Amino acid sequence: MKTRELLLASILAGAVSACGGGGSDNNNNNNNNNNDPAPAPVVPQTDVISLSAVSKLLDTNADIALAAYNDSIDTAKQLKAAIAEFTDNTTQANLDAAKLAWLVAREPYGQTEVYRFRLSPIDSSNYNDEDGLEGDINAWPLGEALIDYVEKAEPDFGVDQVGVTENGAGINGGGVVDGEDVANNIIGDVTITIDADLVANTATAGDEHDVIAGYHAIEFILWGQDLNLDAMVTNGADRDLAVKTSGAGNLAFGGQRPLSDFSSSPLGSRRLLFMTVVVDKLIADLEVVRDGWLDGIAGNYRDQFTSVSDRADAVQKLTEILTGMGTLSEGELAGERMQISYSANSQEDEHSCFSDNTHRDVWLNAEGISNSFEGVYAGYDSDLDGIDDAGSAVDGFGFDDYIAEVNVDSLTAIGTSLSALLAETEANYKSLDTTARNGRPVDVLIMEANRNTENPVYLTIISLNAQSAAIAELAEALDIADQVVDDDASGCDTSNPAAECEG
Repeated sequence: MKTRELLLASILAGAVSACGGGGSDNNNNNNNNNNDPAPAPVVPQTDVISLSAVSKLLDTNADIALAAYNDSIDTAKQLKAAIAEFTDNTTQANLDAAKLAWLVAREPYGQTEVYRFRLSPIDSSNYNDEDGLEGDINAWPLGEALIDYVEKAEPDFGVDQVGVTENGAGINGGGVVDGEDVANNIIGDVTITIDADLVANTATAGDEHDVIAGYHAIEFILWGQDLNLDAMVTNGADRDLAVKTSGAGNLAFGGQRPLSDFSSSPLGSRRLLFMTVVVDKLIADLEVVRDGWLDGIAGNYRDQFTSVSDRADAVQKLTEILTGMGTLSEGELAGERMQISYSANSQEDEHSCFSDNTHRDVWLNAEGISNSFEGVYAGYDSDLDGIDDAGSAVDGFGFDDYIAEVNVDSLTAIGTSLSALLAETEANYKSLDTTARNGRPVDVLIMEANRNTENPVYLTIISLNAQSAAIAELAEALDIADQVVDDDASGCDTSNPAAECEG
């Protein structure tokens, strides 16, 4: 239940009641015409673990996961339909519609990233080994030179960023790395069969620069590189010139792939086929992950996760949730997805660099963390106006409800602090979103001239760092000995967003 404001109000009301208790009691006694005993005072329980409350928390956590993955499948199917319509009728209007469908498909999926780092179905097929489908679904940066032609120039599109040294798809030379051999990639080499077997060879290289599947592979085909049309390539200091001034909503940003790449190019049909194959795999992969969260399936992840036999089991399940929240907050989102690109001014390292949709990635990932704390999933934004208005909403039992029900002073204090920090992060990512929508997307904000302590990217990293520390404090207060914020999740010191990250 979303109770940041309600929790704080109830605490303040309790304080007022305690301070004025004597006068209130006297007044009640003066007007008490019967002999009913006064109500017994509420005595906080001593154990921070309540099996009944844990069960409700786990059920809601699983309900939100199921709803968000179902919505991700639904929007991926809408993307498939838009790609099919574009394939049948290759017009600018249908290209724009496919781009919009891709942007909408990101809205529910972004909120599921909090289910990572805990060996849930997105990261594990058997809930024991890290062999899950996340890398096929959402891996980045992309091996774009392995897929289609690219323009090359330092520093934004250097060989170290777009070149591919090894891959499982069998592309000789690793794709276009010299800027001349435009046929040395999946689209350009017509002898390569584009099918499910091909795109299964994704993220096989040691540096994972050979990603050819998932959301970002479709993004690259739809938008292409985010180039300065006058200079053709950006140089790290002119990305503001690559922000288009025309287009609706988020279509005013991102790459400049022309309609002719689909409509008149001899390779147009291969680009359309590639997107069709990739979106089919995306839907199938999402369905596999979703099935692990289905209710009533004996032995699946949800069945195991929501079954609590004793206190130790309850603590382990709480550890899973808090590990997803804590590690996503600090190492993955603040570090890998924000600070690496911010501190190094690296356009290639921003999450959705082709569409300039990274501001939404940040919002949605952070919102997923709040969803777990509040036990609420509001659905997704179907028209990209910043308001959730579609999908399968869930309003259940969150950590805020757990803290109120258990009623332990130490938990209450930490819950109040964490709630305030989540609200601060929300204010910062909303500022980032507003700034991007007003013409300064993340790739512009990370330019050296724009980096300062008032930058919304900087402020969001700082607040994510602070909320991760509070999540760790909550874990400690719940008798969790395990570390729920993985220090190895990134090489970034997110207390200092300007510091470059280690290898």
